[in-house]
Amino acid sequence: MAHDFNNLLTVINGYSDMILAEVRPGDPLRDSVEEIRNAGERAAGLTRQLLAFSRKQVLEPRKLDVNLVVENMRSMLVRLMGEDIELKVVLSAASGTILADPNQLEQVVMNLVVNVRDAMPGTGRLLIETAHVERDDSFARLHPEARVGRYVMLAVSDTGEGMDEETKKRIFEPFFTTKAIGKGTGLGLAMVQGIVAQSGGYIEVYSEKGSGTTFKIYLPALTDEAAEAPVPTAIQAQEGTETVLIVEDQAEVRKFAAAVLKKYGYRVIPAENADDALLSCERERVDLVLTDVVMPHVSGRELADRLEKLQPGIKVLFMSGYTGNVIEHHRVLEQDSHFIQKPFSPEELATKVRSVLG
Repeated sequence: MAHDFNNLLTVINGYSDMILAEVRPGDPLRDSVEEIRNAGERAAGLTRQLLAFSRKQVLEPRKLDVNLVVENMRSMLVRLMGEDIELKVVLSAASGTILADPNQLEQVVMNLVVNVRDAMPGTGRLLIETAHVERDDSFARLHPEARVGRYVMLAVSDTGEGMDEETKKRIFEPFFTTKAIGKGTGLGLAMVQGIVAQSGGYIEVYSEKGSGTTFKIYLPALTDEAAEAPVPTAIQAQEGTETVLIVEDQAEVRKFAAAVLKKYGYRVIPAENADDALLSCERERVDLVLTDVVMPHVSGRELADRLEKLQPGIKVLFMSGYTGNVIEHHRVLEQDSHFIQKPFSPEELATKVRSVLG
C-alpha cells in the first residue's frame, strides 16, 4: 500500500509543484492548486507516519552529534512553543555521537515538542537535555529493550498536565489520542517509538497526573567516532545538460520525472523496462540512470550491474516507494549507493540528480 500511495503522491504532489512554479500570485487558480498540494503533503506525511510506527521506513543513517542536532533546532523550537512557554536546553559537556537518520531524529524531537505544547495550553516550561548513560548486565536483564553498553540520552520534559497510568500504558498505540476529534491522528508518539526502535534505541516515560511528563530516549553511542558534517537542509537545485536515462514501469511516474529533468535542462531518455534501458545504453552514452528499484523481471540493482558492464563509470540513482525492508532485500542501501524516496518534489529530484552527477 505504501508503494502504491507513494507512486500516486509522486505524481499528484510533483505536478502541483510544477503548476505552482508557473502560476503567479493572485491568479484565481493558485489557491485551488495550493489546496491540492497541501492535501498531498498531508497524505505523504500520513504514509511516512504509518511506515515509521510499523518500522518499515527507509532510513539513511549518518554519524550524528546529538548536541549539534538539538542546538540547530533551538530557534525553530522557540518559535514553535510561542512566548508563553519557556524553553531551556541543557546539553552534555561531552558530545555524543550516534548512528541515525538526521531527518528522522529531528522528527522525533518535533513530535515530542508538539506534544509538550499541547499538554501546556497556558504557560509552562520545556526542558531538553542530553547525557551519557552506561547500561550493564543487571539493567539489561530487567529491561529487555536495552542492551549492555553506552547510550546517548535525549530527554524532553514538561510541566504540563501529566498522565495517569492508564493513559501512559496506551500512548504508543497507533491511533490512540487524548486530543479532541480533528486535532490529531494518534500517530505522533507511535512514529517516535518506531523511529527510535529502528535506530536501535528505546524510550522510557515518566509521568504523573498534575506533575508533568518526561520522555527519555536512549540511542546507542558510537565510541571514538566523530560526527559527520551536517548536510545543508536547503540546496539550490542546479541545472545540467547531461543525458539521464529514466527506467520506471509506472508510466505516470516516468512521465513526471522526465518532465522535471527536461525543465532543468537535462537530455532525457525514458525506458519502460530493463530491456529498453539496455538497448538505449548500447546505442549511446548515458551519464546517469534513474531507475526504480522493484520492476518486473529485472530489478533496479540487477539493471545497474548490467549497465556498469556496458558503460563503466555510469552514475546510478535508485528511486522507490517501497519500504526499507524491501529496499534492503534488493541490495540498494549499500555503501556508495544513491537513493531517493518517493514521493519527491521536482526540486528534490533535480538536486539529487545534480548531486550524484557531481
